[in-house]
Amino acid sequence: MADALDVFDTNRALPIGSAGKRSGGWWGVWAMIATEGALFGYLIFSYLYLSSQSAQHWPPEGMPKLAIGGANTLVLLSSSLFVWLCERCVRRKRLRLGVASMAVGIVLGIVFVGIQLKEWHDHPYGPTTHLYGSLYFTITGFHLLHVLVGIVILLLLLTWTALGYFDDKRCAALTIGGLYWHFVDIVWLFIFTTLYLSPYVL
Repeated sequence: MADALDVFDTNRALPIGSAGKRSGGWWGVWAMIATEGALFGYLIFSYLYLSSQSAQHWPPEGMPKLAIGGANTLVLLSSSLFVWLCERCVRRKRLRLGVASMAVGIVLGIVFVGIQLKEWHDHPYGPTTHLYGSLYFTITGFHLLHVLVGIVILLLLLTWTALGYFDDKRCAALTIGGLYWHFVDIVWLFIFTTLYLSPYVL
């Protein structure tokens, strides 16, 4: 990796992207964000509507634990910051720092997954126990799947950054991958507000 960064030549043709053009992938990721955002919106709306119609205590097993949900939120938002920093570093030709930033972002994403899985394990209910359990595991599970896909994307971007595939003009893939990851983070803010905060105020 060090050799690739040391001999980085901005005059050669890079294998990822073209200079000075808006990539088709950029428009594609925005189309994906629109459709996936609508799906998450429907899931959250279903949760809020069904909770308002439910005669039983909501959530049935007691109020959600804000500490673990809040900590996981901070972890995911921090990850997004490091992914953004990676692109900034590449644009400023600071590749080593860019590689380090992306690596930290990936580790934080993995930590998020680990905390989420532990929280699932600690719940006294499952996805088929009651309506709340079905909604909770559907919403958080669908989001976790997006996080896992995002981690794979970030690992590819980390590899390409370490190999010197990007420069200040050719880094569309970093922008596109970053957009997806930021989308996943923003969706989690809505999920956190709905699942963890709303039971305390509704």
